[in-house]
Amino acid sequence: MKAYIKIHTSLLLVFLLVGCSSNKQSSNVSQATGLEINSSRGGFQYKTKYKGQEAGPGLIFIPGGTFVKGKVQDDVMRDWNNAPVRIQVRSFYMDETEVTNMMYIEYLDWLERVYKKAGDAYNDIYIAALPDTMVWRSPLGYNEDMVNNYLRHPAFRDYPVVGVSWQQAVNYAKWRTDRVNERKLESENFLPRGFSLQNDTIAANAQFNTQAYLRAPDQVLGGNIGDIAPEKRGRSRDSVSLNVARVEDGLLLPQYRLPTEAEWEYAALGLSGIREYNSYRGKKKYPWSGDSTRSTKRKNEGDQLANFKQGKGDYSGIAGWSSDGADITAPVRLYPANDYGLHGMAGNVAEWVADVYRPIINNDVSDMNYYRGNIYTKPIGPDGKTEVIKDADIDTMPNNKLYVKSLPGEVQFSEIDEDDAKLRPNFKRAYNPDFLDGDDESNLPNAGEMYKFAVDENDKVITEQDKVKSLVSDQTRVIKGGSWKDREYWLDPAQRRYLPEFMAADFIGFRCAMSYMGESKMKKRPRD
Repeated sequence: MKAYIKIHTSLLLVFLLVGCSSNKQSSNVSQATGLEINSSRGGFQYKTKYKGQEAGPGLIFIPGGTFVKGKVQDDVMRDWNNAPVRIQVRSFYMDETEVTNMMYIEYLDWLERVYKKAGDAYNDIYIAALPDTMVWRSPLGYNEDMVNNYLRHPAFRDYPVVGVSWQQAVNYAKWRTDRVNERKLESENFLPRGFSLQNDTIAANAQFNTQAYLRAPDQVLGGNIGDIAPEKRGRSRDSVSLNVARVEDGLLLPQYRLPTEAEWEYAALGLSGIREYNSYRGKKKYPWSGDSTRSTKRKNEGDQLANFKQGKGDYSGIAGWSSDGADITAPVRLYPANDYGLHGMAGNVAEWVADVYRPIINNDVSDMNYYRGNIYTKPIGPDGKTEVIKDADIDTMPNNKLYVKSLPGEVQFSEIDEDDAKLRPNFKRAYNPDFLDGDDESNLPNAGEMYKFAVDENDKVITEQDKVKSLVSDQTRVIKGGSWKDREYWLDPAQRRYLPEFMAADFIGFRCAMSYMGESKMKKRPRD
C-alpha cells in the first residue's frame, strides 16, 4: 500500500511539472503569432538568448539611482551656480580612470598610420587630434620639460592626458567606439581575424564606422564588406545579401561618449556605500568616507586621498611621509577608488563632461537623466536613404585650432525639420542647448541672443572683445572635479566650472562613459 502511494505521488509530481512547463513560453516560439523563431527554414530571426550587455574595455558598471544634484557644502565663490535638484540617473558604464597618455597615444598612432600617410588631404585629421602641449607654459615658471615630454615619455604613460579640448575628447570617444566594435566583429567572425590591426592597409576614406555598419552595411568599408567578411549564411538588407551583425543581435556596443554632468556627479559621489558615519549634513562631501581629505584607516592613517593644491606654493606637502605623492598630475590609480571602483573622481585632473554650461540649474530641468545639449538628428538624406560621408569636414576654431566635425565613412546626420517635430508633445525642434534658458521661448530679455557668440556673414565666430556677447555660450562646456592645481573646495563633486569647447588646459582631462541597455539593478545587494 505504501509503495502504491509513493508511485501515485511521484506520477502526480511529474504531471504537475509537465503542466507547468507547458505553460512556459518557449524562447523560440512567437508569443504574438505562435510561429517558430530562428528556424533553419527561414522566417523571423532574433537574439532570443541575449545574455546582457558586456562591459566595454576599461569600463565599470554604475547602477542607476536617485540623488540630489548640485548640493554643494561650500560656496566660497558666492555664485551658487548649481542649485540643488533631485534627479534620477539610469544605469551606465564609466571609465575606471581618466584617459591616460598611453591610451591617447594609441589613438594618435592609429590616426598617423591611417590618415597622415594618406597625403595632404588627410594630414589635418592627425594634426587636429594633437593635444596642446603648450598648456604647461607659464611666464614665470619653468615647465619646458612638461611641454616636451609629458605626453609621450614612458615615465608619464599612466598619467591622465591633458591639453585636450572638449571637441578632441568627443572625437576620441567616437574613434574608440569603432575600434572596440571592429574587434568584437572579429571575435564573432563577421570580420577576418586580425582585420583591426591592418587599418593602414585600407584606404583612408574606407575605414570601419559603427553607425555606417548598422545603417548602411552595403556602403561600409568603401562598399567592400561583401568581399572582406568571411563567408557565412547571409542576411538580406536593402536587397543586398551581406553577412553582417544587426542591432537585433546585441553584439555591438553603444557608443563611447563623454558622461553627462549628472552621470559624472552621481558616479563621483559613490552613494552605493553611504552610511551614517560618512554623511555630511545628509550628503557625502567627497567621493570617499568622512569630511576630511586624509585617510582615517589604520594602515594608511593621515595619507591624502586625492591630488590637489593644499595651499599657496604647496602642491604636494612636505617631502617624505606627509607628501601626497604628486606635485603635478599623478598616475591614475595612485589613490584609492570610490565605492563604485572609480579612481580620480576628486583631484588629479578636472574632467570634461558632455553638457552645455549654464550658470543656473533650476526646477524646470528634467528629473530623469538631466542633460543640456541635445541636438536631434536623423540619418536619412533628402532621397530617404542613409548616406555615408565621402570627405572629412574640418573647421578652424577661434583659437586657430582645427576641429574635425566628421570623417570619411561616417553616416551623414542632419537636424530634424518641422515636419519631423510636428504635433509632438515631447519636443518641438532639433536645437535644444539653450532650451528655456536663452531660446525664444524663455521669459528673459533678448533671450535669443543671450548665449551666442557673435558671428560674421560666414557664420565664423568673431572674437574681438567688443563683439563677444557673453563668456557663456552654447559652445561652452561643463568641467567637473578638482585638479592638482585646485584647492580642496573643488573636490566636492557638486562643484562645476566651464570653458569653451575648443580650448584646453594643463589641469583638464576626461574619461568616457557608455549607456547601459537593460535592467537598472545591482547584481548583489551590499550588506548592512
